[in-house]
Amino acid sequence: MEKNSKRREALLYHAKPTPGKIQVVPTKKYATQRDLSLAYSPGVAEPCLEIAKDVNNVYKYTAKGNLVAVITNGTAVLGLGDIGPEASKPVMEGKGLLFKIFADIDVFDIEIGTKDIEEFIQTVKNIAPTFGGINLEDIKAPESFEIERRLVEELNIPVMHDDQHGTAIISSAALLNALELADKKAEDVKMVVSGAGSAALACADLYVLLGVKIENIFMFNSKGLLTKDNPKLSELQLKYAKDIPSMNLEEALVGADIFLGLSTGGIMSPQMLLGMADNPIVFAMANPDPEIDYNLAIATRKDVIMATGRSDFPNQVNNVLGFPYIFRGALDVRATKINEAMKMAAVKALALLTKESVPEQVNVAYGATKLNFGREYIIPKPFDPRLITIVAPAVAKAAMDSGVALNPITDWKKYEEELLDRLGNDNKMVRLIANRAKMDPKRIVFAEADHLDVLKAAQIVWEEGIGFPILLGNKEIILELKEEIGFDADVQIIDPKIDEEEARRNKFANTYWSSRQRRGISFLDAQKLMRERNYFAAMMVNEGEADALVTGHSRSYPSVVKPMLQLIDKAPGASIVATTNMMMTARGPMFLSDTAININPSADDLAKIAIMTAKTAKMFGVEPVIAMISFSNFGSSTSESANKVREAVSYLHKNHPDMIIDGEIQADFALNPEMLKAKFPFSKLAGKKVNTLIFPNLESANITYKLLKELNKVDSIGPIMLGMGKPVHIFQLGASVEEMVNMAAIAVIDAQEKEMKKVKQV
Repeated sequence: MEKNSKRREALLYHAKPTPGKIQVVPTKKYATQRDLSLAYSPGVAEPCLEIAKDVNNVYKYTAKGNLVAVITNGTAVLGLGDIGPEASKPVMEGKGLLFKIFADIDVFDIEIGTKDIEEFIQTVKNIAPTFGGINLEDIKAPESFEIERRLVEELNIPVMHDDQHGTAIISSAALLNALELADKKAEDVKMVVSGAGSAALACADLYVLLGVKIENIFMFNSKGLLTKDNPKLSELQLKYAKDIPSMNLEEALVGADIFLGLSTGGIMSPQMLLGMADNPIVFAMANPDPEIDYNLAIATRKDVIMATGRSDFPNQVNNVLGFPYIFRGALDVRATKINEAMKMAAVKALALLTKESVPEQVNVAYGATKLNFGREYIIPKPFDPRLITIVAPAVAKAAMDSGVALNPITDWKKYEEELLDRLGNDNKMVRLIANRAKMDPKRIVFAEADHLDVLKAAQIVWEEGIGFPILLGNKEIILELKEEIGFDADVQIIDPKIDEEEARRNKFANTYWSSRQRRGISFLDAQKLMRERNYFAAMMVNEGEADALVTGHSRSYPSVVKPMLQLIDKAPGASIVATTNMMMTARGPMFLSDTAININPSADDLAKIAIMTAKTAKMFGVEPVIAMISFSNFGSSTSESANKVREAVSYLHKNHPDMIIDGEIQADFALNPEMLKAKFPFSKLAGKKVNTLIFPNLESANITYKLLKELNKVDSIGPIMLGMGKPVHIFQLGASVEEMVNMAAIAVIDAQEKEMKKVKQV
């Protein structure tokens, strides 16, 4: 049933609300007749004439310079094989999506209906004037080798077959670092390769450039060791064929320093690993099952240095570390090709980046106290925001140095700023949050699980490994809905109103009554309240029967927050409870506070809200730069509203001088660094990128975040509760499934943080 559910989810994802994953979006104004006359006839004639005079002007007046074609004939798609051009289109669209979100490169996917090498090459050559680069994808070997070779030679734009070179580049970076940790030299090592396809051959070729000797590489295909007496080997395979009697994989691995697996899961046994040399380097990259399981390998040998293609183990060899940034650098200098120097520049940039201090944002994403160069960290993580500013410039510089750059970069600082601006709203933070939650999933009460969308969110949380749902509500309805959506996991279901829960209700009621009996609450009152799901759920968290709680989908925020404030104590040191919304804007994540609780906070309240919001931003690896928002700028109004903001800022400047915070300030000045610096150069925010806004009252904060969400389709996570002693988070009425999943991940991270603080205190 779960497999059918996943299948249905995947099909719906691709079909709704709009078929496919990518679209063309205008980049110029088109509202008026004047705009349209410039975009098309007659205005469009002017750039056409300029390009006709000098073909290089096509980069100046069109999107060619940032447009890559992802091209296939569908003959070697993922693990699906030869499924044809139409069936390969979802994969090519997915590759286009990755280009966009990681490097801001636009993509047209092109599926070509031919298996003939000459026809394929001629088709690509004929359409090449449209594009700034060509990414070949999922073309079977050996045809792919000839296709790439010819296109690289015959076109004057970058061409790369990522299936070959992507894995080679990323694993080469890992190999450089692994060799250093193993205290071995490339020219001295013995390498055994399981797999002789395009990726394995490309890896071996690049490893040779790193210094590994061809005579020390023993390559196997499904039939055994490549030997020169095999007439079926291609020319590229013959380079690695041996003129010796055949041997099996176990025999070849005796004394080997490196094992490279690009073949089949489970073919490497513990005995084979034990036969390798000291500090063996094992790159087991078959997916989804590596040639040897990571945990089994680590248990077999403590000195093994291991990488896989899996995201749930250390050292993931993931092509997304390479191709977006390689093409980014190549496009930005208008390289005529992607040559070996550029590939090697990417290798060395990735290897060096691993040794640098890791940003807190990356540590947060992977649940690490501090990632450090070592056996479990030999290549950067895919979520590392530095990749675009490290790899792309290295590739661009190599293109310039090797003489293939037609538009050299002269101002590298400006180029780095441009690259940072490209990061924008690609929901990296959402992926970071989910990834962080998965590192240590917690028990989450879904207090309205008899609502379809809430149950769908719980299902995703379970299937994605974000947390362990506890479903509260009418048990019969929940079971029916579970059957309907194919949620067949054996998760806990609790109906607070049924007789079977009487003992637990009485236990919770007694605890609640004991704490509230001098505040007008009788034991009978407490018993009645415990029949209500939000009171019951809050007590589950209080009593340690659950780690976190999410609720609020079907009821108004004030009615849901009331039991939470009655039952859950404030966090140690907190004297106020507030909320913040994390908005995924075009400039990156923005925190807006207080969006749900304090109607008209005082100056003291605003200061506390700012401090709590800053701590929350840091929890997600974001260094807070805070603007205290008002309708006035630095004393231009003496109104009560502006005065309290000014007082809060004065207090924070005096008592928290390390905080980057200022105000009172209007929103446009806060969000426009140039305007702010020109008008108010004295501000602590001058020249900085504000990422946190503290509003003077609830209505301004709530209206702002909802306007952003609806008008600009900005994703919102929140309201995130601040100042609560337990991980309790409340959805806005009618929250979407996606929003609820994100909030559940926040609840898990909150539980992780509170658990760590508790451990530190002990």
